[in-house]
Amino acid sequence: MYYPINPVPAPRMTQADRWKKRPCVLRYFAFKDEVRLRKVSLNSYDHVTFHIPMPDSWSVKKKAAMDRKPHQQKPDIDNLYKALSDSLFDDDSHIHAIFIQKVWDYVGGITIESN
Repeated sequence: MYYPINPVPAPRMTQADRWKKRPCVLRYFAFKDEVRLRKVSLNSYDHVTFHIPMPDSWSVKKKAAMDRKPHQQKPDIDNLYKALSDSLFDDDSHIHAIFIQKVWDYVGGITIESN
């Protein structure tokens, strides 16, 4: 199932984030709200693909060449998954196997395929 939600990594939280909300923290909480609103579900053995949007500064030719190619830059894949699982579960210890990848795409999104 494809969800048109731009992936956001989980930020490193500080005590000051309780009253002084940094932009990365605000994006993270907006992402969590959007995931819950769209009723995303995640189970063991699911295949999760994070579609990272390509920068607007790239040429049309470069975008066409990089479409659906592996994304090998920041944000880290574990922080993307951490943000997704934090928004879905209070305790995600029941998830014991999952396949995760991140790819370049024209628009951001998350695809979850169940096996």
